Amino acid sequence: MKKLIILIVASLLFISCSQPSEISKDFNCKSLAYNNLEEVVDVKNLFSIQVPRTWKTNLFYDNIQSSIYTADTTKQLTETLLLDITIINKNIKFDIPFKLNKEQENLTKNLIKVKSKETSIINKAAYFSISKGKKGIYNYQVCDFFIKVNEQNFILAKAEVYGDSLVNKRFCKAFNFIEKIKINDLND
Repeated sequence: MKKLIILIVASLLFISCSQPSEISKDFNCKSLAYNNLEEVVDVKNLFSIQVPRTWKTNLFYDNIQSSIYTADTTKQLTETLLLDITIINKNIKFDIPFKLNKEQENLTKNLIKVKSKETSIINKAAYFSISKGKKGIYNYQVCDFFIKVNEQNFILAKAEVYGDSLVNKRFCKAFNFIEKIKINDLND
């Protein structure tokens, strides 16, 4: 009887841990596994992400934000993704003015919104928007995730994809990294 209970509990844990996130479901993403990851911590020690060791990573910060910018520079621009994760010391609301402002910013960059949705990621309220257009000679798509960390901070996680090859697969890779952001105690 004891073994049966342990087996049931282990099965439930396995099933709950292997459930795809809402974002993964929206984009029909498969579960991805990576080897040789390293944890990258932002300069202000506010958050971290795990990325492959072979990726080139740059850190940036100023008085109101701290960023990790990373990409697989061993691949052509049209085969990789660029990932920029920034924590910003500012309140955010996913209201109508915010969404209209986001669309206006896209239009000034000649980008058209393809999809947007309020959701949850890393157990926080979030809003994402995917837009497409052209940058230089390349077709271009960008997915912006706005993640409300607390009343004073939000994360902007931006995934950029150039070209038309395996766009969904590259976005799924980005979502996989974004879903594993670790936020340090920001005095909620």
